This record gives sequence, structure tokens and C-alpha cells, in this order.
Amino acid sequence: MANLNTAPSSGAAANAAFKQQLTKAYSWYTGGFIIFILALAVLEQMGMPKAWIGFTFLLATVGLYAGIGIMSRTTDASEYYVAGRRVPALYNGMATGADWMSAASFIGMAGTLYLTGFGGNAFILGWTGGYVLVALFLAPYLRKFGQFTIPDFLGERYGGHAARFVGIFAAILCSFTYVVAQIYGVGLITARLTGLDFLVGIFVGLGGILVCSFLGGMRAVTWTQVAQYIILIIAYMVPVVWLSVKQTSFPVPQAIYGFQLDKVTAKEKLLRADPKELEVIAVFKQRAEAAEAKLKDVPAAMAADRAAAEQKVADLRAKSDAPVADVQAAEKALASLPKTEAEAKDAYTKARNANADRAKPLAGMPAHGTAFAGDPNGDEKAQKTFNDSRRNFLALVFCLMVGTAALPHILMRYYTTPSVKEARESVSWSLFFIFLLYFTAPALAVLVKYEIFNVLVGTPFDQLPAWIGAWAKVDPGLLSVADVNKDGIFQLGEMKIGGDIIVLATPEIGGLPYVISGMVAAGGLAAALSTADGLLLTIANALSHDLYYKMIDPNASTARRVTISKILLLVVALCAAYVAAQKPADILFLVSAAFSFAAASFFPALVLGVFWKRASSIGAVLGMISGLGITVYYMAMNHVWLRGVFGVTQPVDLWFGILPISAGVFGVPLGFAVIIIVSLFTPAPSKKVQELIEHVRYPNLRGDTVRSLGT
Repeated sequence: MANLNTAPSSGAAANAAFKQQLTKAYSWYTGGFIIFILALAVLEQMGMPKAWIGFTFLLATVGLYAGIGIMSRTTDASEYYVAGRRVPALYNGMATGADWMSAASFIGMAGTLYLTGFGGNAFILGWTGGYVLVALFLAPYLRKFGQFTIPDFLGERYGGHAARFVGIFAAILCSFTYVVAQIYGVGLITARLTGLDFLVGIFVGLGGILVCSFLGGMRAVTWTQVAQYIILIIAYMVPVVWLSVKQTSFPVPQAIYGFQLDKVTAKEKLLRADPKELEVIAVFKQRAEAAEAKLKDVPAAMAADRAAAEQKVADLRAKSDAPVADVQAAEKALASLPKTEAEAKDAYTKARNANADRAKPLAGMPAHGTAFAGDPNGDEKAQKTFNDSRRNFLALVFCLMVGTAALPHILMRYYTTPSVKEARESVSWSLFFIFLLYFTAPALAVLVKYEIFNVLVGTPFDQLPAWIGAWAKVDPGLLSVADVNKDGIFQLGEMKIGGDIIVLATPEIGGLPYVISGMVAAGGLAAALSTADGLLLTIANALSHDLYYKMIDPNASTARRVTISKILLLVVALCAAYVAAQKPADILFLVSAAFSFAAASFFPALVLGVFWKRASSIGAVLGMISGLGITVYYMAMNHVWLRGVFGVTQPVDLWFGILPISAGVFGVPLGFAVIIIVSLFTPAPSKKVQELIEHVRYPNLRGDTVRSLGT
């Protein structure tokens, strides 16, 4: 890997030689990783403990990334910010794929498809389609401008510091929201891989993130991300292929999962009518009704709950043979009862909602093959449900597409290529490497659902596989099972499972050796670390390059700028780790919020900045502020977690039935409208800027060489 840091001389021959070096290095690396997996598999068969396998994966992969980071350390500004602009299209595509394959893509994508069925395809369509927008509207043009960051482009294109400052704020907001989700995923994976506490796992993973981005900036992050992509794609594909062979004897899951979906659909019909499943639904319905009754007289319910808990403790203490664990559990339950009426009301409301959600067929999941909820030919309520479901699907696709095209840490990757031509080629390679995983995720969801429906359901509780208890220890909120109807047999409705563990648990669900579980966890860790690296670097660069260097101290030396970036990166990483430790919301909502933020704040300003030379600075600033403002407002007023954060008490008010996850659908058109209207009534950009935009869009218009604003 040492050769990756050797800067070649200019020229096509030198670039070809450098690419050949990379191919050789990563070919050896891929072969070494496969040998490493096979060696661990042999050691497992010889009796190597699972904990040792987990620690070996963690230490080996994080150690590898750290090694690349150390060898790629630099204080050169061009290397630190844009990897010297010498990353070949193929490898930039792999790095972009890893940068893109966040914890949400690797961990959450198949899980969302498992839980929501057809509705989860909005993420695949939106995220993949976004790269088409990147290729058509942004990547080549931004590369021609030749800046280091997105706020840098905004500052130079629109002039002055106002657009740059708003860009800095928006870049930090969407990147920080996104990176919190990645660090949460790092903690989850590390805890499962090693048995460490979730909080400890966060900071262990954080060390792996920092050692790359802290030392070498974009150069270290780029070469590390290529290595991480190789790990994550192998880790993702192996268990899915295994499940496909196990269930169908055919090794191409993408081609066969439609047949398995037919079987899953048939099983869903049986489960909906199963008497045991109906018993479980009835129990949850009774619990929801009991919680609803408590809400009608909260003080009386509090008194009754306390009296019952105190009586249970007294009864257990009176028994000389009562298990100590039972006594302690009863005492803990008594101590955890709400102390105030407000706390009790909140607890009863949560209990009512949670039990009502589970008092539905298929554990609350929709039929996997059904496109939208409701019925377009049903009564008025069914038609409204159908229309809202379809509208939300399209709104989410829109937000994810536009957000993808505007994410700062993704667009920064196209500043690293040697030329505009390679920037465009790099987008195509990015799409290909992302396609490999996204084309597989729907198959994985169906194959896992088939396995759970046909193998797990009906198993006696005392014979449930060990992975259920292991994951319940990591986080009961992600997986919990209880014999609700007391028949000793596991029913689907008796399991509460979070989408974030579907991929990580796939090898165990399929009965694969633990070494494959370790490999998948290592792949998930690679996905989370690679994206976190890029996001933290985006935030640190926005603060050090755009805020400090461009706005505060233009005379700062290169070494000083890079040093400040490293310090800020460390501070931001620790802040993100602290927020992630609070488990603020599910990974997918955090990620989707970041896309809405990016879409509403950046997309109109970037597209109009490239394609409409009349777009003015005042228009861009007001457009970014208004688009981002309406998006944040809508989320804060309507999302459960954010309502609690901001203390919102007024009723939820959904516009056109759009859920807060798709708030960007309001911010993007507002941003475009404000920029266009304000620009028409304010002074046009300078003649120099307008001419530059023409050069960027039509480089051969006058035979001129495209000039860079950064020169």
C-alpha cells in the first residue's frame, strides 16, 4: 500500500502507471482478505472461541485502515483536501461507493425492505437515481470550477461571504445529522462483534474513523475507502448467496428471489388466519386498551400500579424460596415507576401506541408484495390511505434523489479526479459499484423473511437459536421476544425486531458459521467507518478551509490550515459520538433527514448556479435559508422525536399527508422559487462570473481553456 502515496509525474503515461500500481496493490489486498477469512473459518472449526473471532475481525480491519491512514498522512493542502486531484475514475468510483454505502445502506436498507416490503424500494430508487442527477447536472461542472468544497463553490460563484457562510452552516447540519447515524451504527456493530458495551463500542469505532481522516485527510480517506468497499461488498454478497443456495439451490439471489416472494406471500396469508397469531394480536389489543383506560384517570392508575408493584415485592420477600433474581426484578420495576403525573401520562401513551402497533397481523408489517397501503377501489378511508401512501412513496423518492445529488461529502469526491472527463466516468463507476449492493438488498430481505416465516415461526421457545438471545443483549429495542400467549411456541407476532439488525443477523439466521457473521459485521463496520470518514472531513474542511481560511484569516499558511482542520475534526467527532450515544432516533430517519436538509439547502443553489448565470448572491442566500428553514420547521413540528426535542405540543399537522421524513419536498421548490424571484429583482452577478459560467458549461465556445476560480 505504500505505493499509493507516491505522486506520479503529470501525463497520461504516468497516470496509467499509477492506476496499474493501484490495481496490483488492491488485487493482493483482496486475495489476502479472502485467505484471512478462510484461515479464520479453519480456526473456528478447530475450536477458536466466537469472542476471539470477533476481536480478530475488529483489530485486523481497523488496524488495516489505520495502517493506510498512517502511510497516507500529509500536511499538503491539495493532498489533504482533494487527494492531489489524481484519483483514477475506477478507484474514485469504488471510494464513492464506500463513502455512499453508509450504515443505512449496508445495515438499514434490507431491514427496511424486510419491515415495509414494497415501500422500502423508495430508498433504492431515490438513492440510485440521485447519481443520474449528479452525472447530468453537477459533477463535471463542479470539477471544472476546481474548488475544494461545496461552500467554496458557493462563495466563489455567488461572491461575498454570505452564500459561503450559509453553505457552511447547511453542510455542517446535514453532515452532522448523517454522521451521528454512522457512529450509532459503528457502536451497534462493534458491540455485537466484540461483546463490548454499546457506548464503549462507539468510542472504539471512533478511533478507527479518526486515524484515517485525522492523519491524511482526503488522501487517506480515499485509499481507505477503496479497501473498505472491497470488504463490504464481499461481506454483503456471501450470506445472501448462501441463503439462495440453501433455499433454492441456485446461487444468483437477484434472479431467484421473485419465486421466494411468491412463497412468502402464500405464507403471509396463512399467518394472517393462524389462530395462535390471532391470540397474540388479541393480547396486544387488550394491553393497548388497558393503557388507554389508564390515560382517562392518570392519578388513579399511578396509585394502582404502585400498590400492585409493592404487593408483588412483599409477596416475593415473604417466600423463603423466592429466586433472588425475581425479587430484584420486582424491586427494579417498583423503582422505575413514573414519579410524576406527566411522566406517567407519557409512559401510558407510549405503552398504548406500542401495543396498538403490534396488535396487527404479521407483527404490524404490510404484505411484502403490496405496492401501497389502502385500496383505490375501497371506501373513502381506504382510498385516502392509498393516496397518502402513494404520495409519500413518490415524495421520499424525490427527496432522496435530489438529496443524493446535493450531499457535500459525495460531491467532494468528484473534486479528486485528474480531469473533468474522469469525473464523469467516476459517476458511472459509482453507479455500478452501488448497483451491486442495491440490486441484492431486495433479495436479501425476501430470503430472510422466508427463513423466519418457515423456520423460526413454530419453534418452541426453549429451542430458539442463540442469535436471538445474543442480539437481545446488545439492545432489547432492536430485538425482543416474549411468549405473549403462554403456549411455549414462537409466533411471528411475539417478536419485535428492528430493521437495523436484519443484515447483521443474516448469517446466523441462515445457519452459517460464526466467521461469516464476523465478516458481515466487519463489512457493516467498513460501511459506517467509510461514510463517517467522509462526513467528518466535510465538516472539518468547511470550518477550517471555508470559515477560517476564506473568511477569517486568508493569510494562514497551508500547515496551519491543515492543523486546524485536524483539531476541528477531532472536536466534531467527539460531539457526534456523544449525540449518537443518546440513541436519538433510528438510523434510517437520521439519514433521510440529512438528505432532505441537503436537497432543500444546496440543490437549487447549485443547479441554478451552474445553469443560470443570472442567479444572484442575494437570491441564493435567501433561497438556501428559506428552503432549509421550511424543511427544519416541518420536521420539528411533525416528527415524534423532534417534537420532544423542541417541546412542540400542538397537534401534528401533515401537509398533503406527507410524512416528516420527506420534508425536503417542500423545501426544494421553495428554494428554486425564492432564488429565481429574488434574482430577477436584484443586481446580476459580475460580468466575470457570468463569463466563467459560460466557459464552464461550454468550454469550446471561444476556444478558451477553462479557468478555475480557485487559481
